[in-house]
Amino acid sequence: MDTTAILLDAPGKIRAATVALKTPAPADAVVAMRRSAISTGTEKLLFTGRMPDFPGMGYPLVPGYESVGEVVEAGPESGLRTGQAVFVPGADCYRDVRGLFGGAAATVVTQGARLQPIDAGLGDAGVLLALAATARHVLAGLRTDLPDLIIGHGVVGRLLARLTLAAGGPPPTVWEVDPLRRAGTFPYPVCDPAEDEGRRFATIFEASGDLSGLTALIARLEKGGEIVLAGFYAEPVHFSFPTAFLREARLRVAAEWTPEDMVATRALVEGGHLDLSDLITHHSPAANADVAYRAAFDEPACLKMCLTWEGVQCPRWMTACRS
Repeated sequence: MDTTAILLDAPGKIRAATVALKTPAPADAVVAMRRSAISTGTEKLLFTGRMPDFPGMGYPLVPGYESVGEVVEAGPESGLRTGQAVFVPGADCYRDVRGLFGGAAATVVTQGARLQPIDAGLGDAGVLLALAATARHVLAGLRTDLPDLIIGHGVVGRLLARLTLAAGGPPPTVWEVDPLRRAGTFPYPVCDPAEDEGRRFATIFEASGDLSGLTALIARLEKGGEIVLAGFYAEPVHFSFPTAFLREARLRVAAEWTPEDMVATRALVEGGHLDLSDLITHHSPAANADVAYRAAFDEPACLKMCLTWEGVQCPRWMTACRS
C-alpha cells in the first residue's frame, strides 16, 4: 500500500519519497495522478516555514491541492466510475505523514464526494481549476464589485483580470513591479505602479501576496472604496488608521473556493468564456521535486510549475489487483 509522493520533511527540505496509503473505504475513490501544480502561495509558506497555525499543520507532510488524475478504483458509495478524469483538491490518505494538502502523489485515496469530475480534454490546464475557482470566489463572494485595479500579474492576478472581462466589466488596470510579468500584449493595461500616479480606484484587488504597501493602497482608494485581499498572507495585517479613516475604507478578506464556485468556473472554462492558456509556464517530472519547487518559488518567469506523474510508482496493492 505504498505510493510515491512529494514529501516536505521540514522547511526547505523536499523530495520524492515512498509513503504508505490508507485502505480505501466504500465511499472512497483511488485516483492515479497525471498532473499536479505547485502553489506559490500556501506551499511556499510551508516550504519556508512561515505558514501560520493551520489545521493539520506539521512536518513531515505531503503538499498539493491543484491536481488532476484518473479514477482507477471507485468504491460502491463513491458516486464515481473507473476511468473518469477528476480534479483532486487534496487528500488526507497517508498512514505515517500528514496530508497538508496531500494532493502531490502518484496515487491518492479520498472521498468521492471531494473530487470534481472534469473534461479530460482540459489536459494540463485542469490543475488551474482551484485557482480559477478561488479567483471567481473573490469576484462573486459576499460582494460583487468588480476591480478597477489588480495588484500583481501572476496566475491569480491574470485570472482575476480575465474573469472581470468575462463578467462584462471594463478592463481593470493591473500593477506589476516585475518587468518580466508586464511583458506581452493583454486586453487590459499592465503597468509599473510608479508610472500610474494620482488616480483613485473604487475597488482594489490585492493578488501579489505582499501587504507591505497596504497603507499606500488605501491612500489610492476613492471615498468609501474597498480593498479585497485575494492572497494568503503569513504576516499580520498593518495599515495606518488615519489613512483608512480619511477614505472610509472597507477591507475584505476572500477565502478559498466553494463547490458552487467550482461548478461555475468549470462551466465558464468548458463554455469557452474563461481562457486558461499561457498560465502554466514550466513542467517538471515529479521525481525532480527539489529543483521544481525551488524554481516555482524563485524564478520570476515561472507563473505556474506543473509536475508530471506518468511512469511514477503506483501502490503495490493496485499492481496486485491489476495482475
